Amino acid sequence: MNKNTIKAPCTVILAAANIIVFLGLSFFGMTENTGFMLEHGAMYVPYIVGRGEYYRLFTSMFLHFGYDHLFNNMIVLGTMGWVLESEIGKIKFLIIYFVSGLAGNLLSLWMQIQTGDLAVSAGASGAIFGVIGALLYVAIRNRGHIGDVSGRGLVFMIILTLYYGFTSGGVDNMAHIGGLVAGFFLGILLYWKRNRKRCTGTGSGI
Repeated sequence: MNKNTIKAPCTVILAAANIIVFLGLSFFGMTENTGFMLEHGAMYVPYIVGRGEYYRLFTSMFLHFGYDHLFNNMIVLGTMGWVLESEIGKIKFLIIYFVSGLAGNLLSLWMQIQTGDLAVSAGASGAIFGVIGALLYVAIRNRGHIGDVSGRGLVFMIILTLYYGFTSGGVDNMAHIGGLVAGFFLGILLYWKRNRKRCTGTGSGI
């Protein structure tokens, strides 16, 4: 195997795609402006339900409101995504990432319809929470650790992040929760613990 091969190419590509989209949009307008973001694919219930613009459930996953929003998400994606993809493989990682992101957006959409509290939303947070949810399951299956990541550390990060979201304004908590739950269950469906034991005996046995 080539030692220069990247262990988690999909994580790198996804992070690069988010950064490129952000920089590209920054040349044409303010990414912190809700009108500008709405024009370029952010999620908004009246446009999705009323106009049938369902593509926004996907495009919004690559949009971020300002540098801080992008930076925070890409740091978590880079660290957590690298660990999960290295353990579970590229295809399963992509399934977890995109299905969790869509699940998070759908839960957010449903909740906004129920409450009538409409907002323009965007970000990779739902997908990233899906990665964290799947990684939590993998850690549980591996006696509380996976690489340098511990299950306790993941639980603490989840609680802290959700607490911050529910006590602050402008955070799409339903997308976080939807992504997290979807990622955990996808981890159950897609992850099979590798059997690292090898038979070293030389005699025949029954």
